[in-house]
Amino acid sequence: MKKVFSKELTIGVTVIVAILILVFGIDYLKGVNLFKPANFYVAAYDNVQGLELSAPVVIDGYKVGQVREIKFNYEKPGKIDVILALDKKLQLPDNSVAVIGSTLLSGAFVEIMVGDSHKMLTVGGDIKTAVKPDLMANVSEQLMPSVNSILPKIDSIMSHLDNLIADPALAQSIRRLDGITDNIMAVTGGLKATVGRDLPVITGSVRTSAAQLDTITRNLGLLSQQLKALPIQSTMNNVNTATDNLARFSNQLNDRNSSLGQLMYDDDLYRRINSVTANIDSLIVDIKRNPKRYISIKLL
Repeated sequence: MKKVFSKELTIGVTVIVAILILVFGIDYLKGVNLFKPANFYVAAYDNVQGLELSAPVVIDGYKVGQVREIKFNYEKPGKIDVILALDKKLQLPDNSVAVIGSTLLSGAFVEIMVGDSHKMLTVGGDIKTAVKPDLMANVSEQLMPSVNSILPKIDSIMSHLDNLIADPALAQSIRRLDGITDNIMAVTGGLKATVGRDLPVITGSVRTSAAQLDTITRNLGLLSQQLKALPIQSTMNNVNTATDNLARFSNQLNDRNSSLGQLMYDDDLYRRINSVTANIDSLIVDIKRNPKRYISIKLL
């Protein structure tokens, strides 16, 4: 049977297919989809700032395309043309601006600032461009003046620090601190020894005190029970009765019409009682002097 393909033709076709697969595979790994329809626009820059092929093109942080090609414009020296492949459905106003930005992690990218014009860009036309200042450049510009102003102060501080270190008073202070540290260690050792020696005694005293406190607590409990068993209510009733009697006695003393009140406030009664008392006293004196007058003893 006659062969349809020769060996050389098979090898050639295989090589061509491998080359095509390699090219498309590399583009695919870069994120370039050659089979996806896209609109192309040209952005001319003076400096692409590290922008690379397949870099994302975003609008408000959303990816709408990618950088398809970067080439030097020999017709306009100093200009670098960047071919932007954008979504087929995307239409850009003619005053839109393609700005190159960069981050520390993801590198450079193109951000499109969408304009407000009613006239749209022609597909394949030129889009206005701008470049954001490099992040590290901004940091350097803002940081270097501060660093330059700080350096003389640091130099002065280091000079004063050298003078301080070279001062003999510092070494003497350090030696004093060593002595103080040694004294503290000695005091700590003595305190540790004292605690180790006296701690059992203190612990025994605490235990004894705790036992005494337990005894006192039990006694207080017994006293509380005894107080609870006392007839407190009847005692209070007797106290109330005595208080009422004292109140009535006080009222009678203050009342001029009562017997006790007359004794307190009636002068005639007071004088009569004094007279009777005096007569009784005279009678007793006379009986003592002349007992025969009042007592007669007859002997049978």
